[in-house]
Amino acid sequence: MLTLATLVFFASHAAARYTADWTSLDSRPLPTWYDEAKVGIFVHWGVFSVPAFESEWFWWRWQGQQPPEQICVDYMKKNYPPDFTYPDFAPGFHAQFFNPGDWADIFKASGAKYVVLTAKHHEGFTNWGSPFSWNWNSVDTGPLRDLVAELGEAVRNRSLHYGLYNSLYEWFNPLYLIDKKNGFKSQQYVTNKLLPELFKMVVRYKPELIWSDGDWEAPDSYWNSTQFLAWLYNDSPVKDTIVTNDRWGAGCYCKHGGYYNCEDKYTPGQLPKHKWEKCQSVDKQSWGYRRNMKTSELMDLPTIIKDLVETVALGGNYLLNVGPTPDGMIPVVFEERLRGIGAWLDVNGEAIYASKPWRIQRENASLPVWYTSKGKSVYAFITAKPSKPLVELLEPKTSTATKVTILGNTNPLSWAPVRPNGGLVVLLPELPQSPSQVWTIKLDGVQ
Repeated sequence: MLTLATLVFFASHAAARYTADWTSLDSRPLPTWYDEAKVGIFVHWGVFSVPAFESEWFWWRWQGQQPPEQICVDYMKKNYPPDFTYPDFAPGFHAQFFNPGDWADIFKASGAKYVVLTAKHHEGFTNWGSPFSWNWNSVDTGPLRDLVAELGEAVRNRSLHYGLYNSLYEWFNPLYLIDKKNGFKSQQYVTNKLLPELFKMVVRYKPELIWSDGDWEAPDSYWNSTQFLAWLYNDSPVKDTIVTNDRWGAGCYCKHGGYYNCEDKYTPGQLPKHKWEKCQSVDKQSWGYRRNMKTSELMDLPTIIKDLVETVALGGNYLLNVGPTPDGMIPVVFEERLRGIGAWLDVNGEAIYASKPWRIQRENASLPVWYTSKGKSVYAFITAKPSKPLVELLEPKTSTATKVTILGNTNPLSWAPVRPNGGLVVLLPELPQSPSQVWTIKLDGVQ
């Protein structure tokens, strides 16, 4: 009977048609692959990687915002001719060293389960041959290659899920500027550029995730977001697997869409009621590559691992960003971080992948501890090396069947109850040296 009920449930959802309103769209169950994946890699790559100065918002801060950012103006005056325009950077985006297999190998080694590439950032340049972005795309200029297709093939060949970042707006697109001047009462940009391009992108590349952005200047009704999502969920070639975020119009953050981003580098502080994702960047100053980045401006490995653990303990996914160079290389310092995460996940991934938040997410006993759970096991993350070999965990309720181990070592650990109704003290072995400074205790037979 249980099996029959399960089949009926899935059949009813498979047959469901979603209407173009948030009540209907928000009722769609999130495809299970996403919550189980937990860890993803974000890749910000585009023409902004050529000036590689200040951030991927360089063009806007140089020529869009009023007044312009003086440091960007001075940078251009010092290094480029007076008549140099931003599109003149495009030929420098040559990607001659881009080997998608090498990138995919690094992403696989990081332990990530999905990859999200910028198909189009706010500058409007597409990393694929969009017929709606003539001569401002990676096939017509710059690399002269379909970067979205090449990376997608390599990533999928390594059994990773593939997603695409797409900015709804474009800073200097003439059609968008007309609509903006009209108070978004007209939709020339949406009708002639945005939606045809989105439909083409989905049909051609079949992404499993769309990371929407650039929505905040106009309501979702201007972007026709609900109509697009209804097609995406009902009739697109990825209708059963596609995952979306919450950036589909001003006011949609943390309210509508698939999972919630809420804001860049969002940390809720307590367990949210809705699936969420933290997007974080190794370079704390930028998402795109910067030629003048310093070691002090980068997240170190222990900080990244602790951030990942906190995110997963609170039910989130962790999407970590790297910015490749314009010639197609992932900077060695970023590769080192990614491989370090992978080495930690090789030992501790059991407590991360497909895990669920436990009834308590964090406790402060002898030191800060975060918890996850999977099946009948509970995992306690020790986020600092203890000063003595005893660790006190106050929240787990033990029994005569309780067994304690540390991931990476199958030998059972000695433990003793703290009080009759719960808590235990664990005698740790000599902890191996770990660049991450995070160890995981596995508890079986506890509540």
